[in-house]
Amino acid sequence: MTRQFLFVLGSSRTGGNTELLARKAAEQLPAGVEQRWLSLAEHPLPDFVDLRRDGDHVRPPATGTTAMLLDATLAATDIVIASPLYWYSVSGPTKRYLDHWSGWLRTPGVDFKAALAGRTLWGVTALAHEEPEVADPLIGTLNHTAAYMKMRFGGVLLGNGSGRGDVLNDAGALTRAKTFFAQEPPLARFPYEV
Repeated sequence: MTRQFLFVLGSSRTGGNTELLARKAAEQLPAGVEQRWLSLAEHPLPDFVDLRRDGDHVRPPATGTTAMLLDATLAATDIVIASPLYWYSVSGPTKRYLDHWSGWLRTPGVDFKAALAGRTLWGVTALAHEEPEVADPLIGTLNHTAAYMKMRFGGVLLGNGSGRGDVLNDAGALTRAKTFFAQEPPLARFPYEV
């Protein structure tokens, strides 16, 4: 399967530090690799309603924006969650997108978990702290999501910046961006499996 990257932008604004860092990393991808960029601010998902305790646990087929994001997710070999660090984890729109994965697991005819197994989940985030440990909850969310889905996890590219464009002054992040997608990511594991 030819590699197809889906960049899911979870910021409430365009051109923020996280998106800038993700685009710097994407510049390094080979010319033949397809890239699709979708902003969750421009394509907002409805609130997720958990129906697991209701009736037959089956979700109705996705429609509208939900269907578009489901199709884009299923078409991707590599899914990049580009979410700023909001309150030490992913942004609200990003969390809503991941919540919809729960529904897609129960959508007839999709076989969502089997479709994503073996594919790769990546993360990119900008944070205002100098200490990268504050991003551990975000990293854990993405790693555990990948582990549950039997996906590979490429890790999270961290950059520093709170003012618009500040991440472009983070020389370390820009250096890491040059090789971020070049690594061969391992199958994700929960901490208790390591």
